[in-house]
Amino acid sequence: MEIKEAIQKAKQNDQKAFNFLLDSYWDYVYGFQLKRIENENDAEDITIQTFSKAFDKIASFNDKYVFKTWLITISKNIHIDLLRKEKRQPSRSISNDNDDSFYDILDESPSAEDKLITEQNLAKLLRDIKKLKPHYQEVINLRYFQELSYKDISKELNEPINNVKVKLLRAKKLLAAIIKNKSN
Repeated sequence: MEIKEAIQKAKQNDQKAFNFLLDSYWDYVYGFQLKRIENENDAEDITIQTFSKAFDKIASFNDKYVFKTWLITISKNIHIDLLRKEKRQPSRSISNDNDDSFYDILDESPSAEDKLITEQNLAKLLRDIKKLKPHYQEVINLRYFQELSYKDISKELNEPINNVKVKLLRAKKLLAAIIKNKSN
């Protein structure tokens, strides 16, 4: 799939297109933020928020522009907004915007990662999940072990639903990579 094709499909709410775009640009946006703020957790949070906002606003993306540049602009703006919030409330750390409007960027059908994950022996799977960062462990636990909906996870974590969806998508990718590496 090419980027332009993926963008067009994402505008039609195609799950595979969102996955493709996330895979294609995650490292770039994360690396950009990591250089700016030199904190892995904050860089990851901002990257999650970047994709959340980008996927929410994908219909407004103008094909005349470069998608990577659009993502970086969103990422810069999120970082600037967070810095402004911190200046106004110095006792608070980075927080997420609570925006009740959202697109359903993920469908409920099992992806290739879902199938690979469910094929694993539960004990092995739990060991592999423990290799993920704590916030990814938490979102996997809430979704697959407690079987909460995206909306319920959003309330539980006090995060916008799109952040939850992107975080879960990223967690599944990382977990699938851990499982694949062990089987090779």
